[in-house]
Parts: sequence; structure tokens; C-alpha cells
Amino acid sequence: MALHKENVLIVDDDFDMLELIHRNLSALHFHTYRAISVKEAIEILKSSRIDLLITDLQMPGVNGIELIKYADEHYPEIPKLVITGFPSVDGAISAIQSGALDYLVKPFTQAELKLAIEKSLQEKRSDTFDQKKEKPITNAYAGMIGSSESFEEMIDVVERVKNNRATILIQGESGTGKELVARAIHYKGAYAGNPFIAVNCGAIPENLLESELFGYVKGAFTGAGDSRQGFFQAAAGGTIFLDEIGTAPANVQTSLLRVLQEKEVRRIGAQKSEKIELRIIAATNSDLYQMVEKGTFRQDLYYRLNVVNILTPPLRERKEDIFPLVHNFIKKYGVEYKKPFVTITDKAMELLTRYSWPGNIRELENVVQRAIILCDKNIDVQEIPKHIKLAEPSAENDVHKSLREVEREHIQRVLASVDNNKTRAAEILQIDRKTLRQKLK
Repeated sequence: MALHKENVLIVDDDFDMLELIHRNLSALHFHTYRAISVKEAIEILKSSRIDLLITDLQMPGVNGIELIKYADEHYPEIPKLVITGFPSVDGAISAIQSGALDYLVKPFTQAELKLAIEKSLQEKRSDTFDQKKEKPITNAYAGMIGSSESFEEMIDVVERVKNNRATILIQGESGTGKELVARAIHYKGAYAGNPFIAVNCGAIPENLLESELFGYVKGAFTGAGDSRQGFFQAAAGGTIFLDEIGTAPANVQTSLLRVLQEKEVRRIGAQKSEKIELRIIAATNSDLYQMVEKGTFRQDLYYRLNVVNILTPPLRERKEDIFPLVHNFIKKYGVEYKKPFVTITDKAMELLTRYSWPGNIRELENVVQRAIILCDKNIDVQEIPKHIKLAEPSAENDVHKSLREVEREHIQRVLASVDNNKTRAAEILQIDRKTLRQKLK
């Protein structure tokens, strides 16, 4: 594989080793960034485009494992290669679990370094989720994974709004990742160093929501023994994320409107308002426009919130993203349940891809987590919940299918539901085993 002019960040507190790796990479025609601490490395990651991270494990203060964890959370698309002079099984496992792709022990030759880099970069270029060698181009953006057109459109809007304080309304079904989108806007944008405060309006009792959001002064009501700032004051300079905004009662809606119009917050019981500068992102799985029509949500507040609208697409509309999402969850829970080498069979994946996922990504994650717990080496049909095995495929394309296609798919569903027991499948289909064998051929 020819090596290209790609940016490599090297992190090591040993100046001699840092220089040695730098010279080796320069000879291989890479452009290098060098850091002697995790703090310095994070600053480089924030300010530069990095194609590969190489880090030592043993460093004073914050170690290389913590850097790998940070990079895996904030920059999952960057492959990570660990080097260390203190090889151990535990160290290797910790590095891989934290997000590293490979593990190189000092001292190493230039050839060994080159091989490890090629392997890590090949992982990035191919995005090796696909076991069928159909390598889809998969994006990973701030913890979100996808390559579908609807996903790309959503990320494009995030990129356009991340550096300003325009008010944003995120709408989508439950489980589609609305809070992830809000966090991406904040942490990928110009105000990432300032607070991000997430508030679930539906989880706070109505009589407490206003005081929690805006704070109160001493003596404002019974029990207010001291003055207290609210979530808005805590988020000053950054972002406040108001989830389930449709559940906000009328008094809170009025106060929110004042914040949006006047850029100021008044604590309960206070005589004066406080000026505040922050970005407001609201989210809902309700139809706010319909709520406006019914009079349960203020029309003026709706238009103030809906300056920029972002739709999180349901999983049934981004079926091509199911495969990489499944493998991401397999990796996550494989580590958590100490089953790092678990894979998924084609039949099980076919069932997951066919299902319509009314609970969206959250439901998919729960199903994969359960399968990891139940399986031994592979996630197969028997680890898939029965309601998914028996579910009818999405009807959107069925009307144009031939009778033969519909029959074949139905037989496959029945076989999957009985773990490929052909005798039982024949009974359900009300045909004999010979006829079933012929149809399978």
C-alpha cells in the first residue's frame, strides 16, 4: 500500500522517542504533529485535521489510555495506535477497549512501525464493519454513525449552525438521538469550552420546572432559604438543551419567550432581570405545530424556537445505517461484557435490517446489548427477539414485489422464527418437508 501525505499526531513524554518516530514517519512521507503531554495533544486534536493518533501509554499525569478514551469519544473517525515500553496483557486489553486499533511494543523497527500504521489507516479507509466485503463509506460524527442521505443532510445542517448562537429546534421520534445532535452542535462548535446543560423538561414536576430553569431568590416561596441560580445561569456562555419542550407548562413558556426576546432571565422573586448570552436548543417528539393549533403551546414561542429546524430521521428511513450501528454496539457491549470477539451472522443481520424499529436507535442498541449478553461467540437468529423474527418487513416497497419474492421472504422469516427447524417451518407453512426443500432450492 502506498503511503500518502497524511497527518499523524505523535504523543510521548520521551523527547528522544518522539524525535525517532518523527524521523521514521517523515521518511515515509507523513506530516507529523508532536505533543509531550495529553493536554497538548488534545489542543492539537481540536485545532488540526489528524488522520492517525500514535500515543505512548505510560506518561506522567494523564496517561495514554485517557487520551485514547477522549479521542474515541470526540474523534471516533481517527484511528489510534498505542506504543509502550511496558508490555502487558492488561495494558493491551485496556488500550483496545478504550478505542485503539493496534498495540506496538518498544523497541520496534521502522518496518514494524510502517506495518502498524498501514493497518490502522486501512481500518479508517475501509471502515471495516462489513463482513461481506461490501465496504460502505461510513461517517462517524461526534458519536453519531451513518452514511445515509438523510444522516448526511442532518450533519450538514449541524456543521452550518455549530459556530453561531441561533436558536435551534430538533424534531424527531423518540430514540432518534436528538440529544446527541444537540451535543454535537455544542462540542463541535465555537463554544465547546463553555457549559452544556441538558434539561429534560418532561422529567421535572411542573411546579418545580420554572425555579429549576430560572433560579430563585431567598424567600421567594416557602422553602427558599437561600438564593439559587437556575439552569439558564449555569449555561451562560454555552448551550442549554431543553428536551421534551412540548411538556413545558404555560408559565414556563412565558418565561422562555422573555429569554428569547430580551436575552435576559429573571429569577423567581427577583425585582430585576439578568442579561444572559447563550444558545438555546430545544427538542421534541411532539408535533408542536399541532399543539399550537390546539392552543396548548404558544404560537409566538414556537416561531421563536423554530429559527433553525433539524429533523432526526427515524431508523426505518436510514436502513443502510443499521449495519454500522449494529457493529458499533457490538464493539461497545463486547467490551463491557468481556466478549470482545463476538460477531453477528448474516441471518441475524438480515432480521435486524428488515425490522422497522419503532423505537429507533435506542431500541436497536437494547436488542444488540441483549444479544451480546445471551450469545457465546456469535449473535445468531436465536439471540434475536421473537417479535423481530416474526415482524413483517416494511411495506413501502412490497407493492412492487413479485409473488415469488414475497413467498421467498415469508419462508425465510418463518425459518428464522423457528431457528431453521425445517419440520416446524413446514408445519407453520402448511406444506410438507419435500415441498419446502424444493422451494428452498
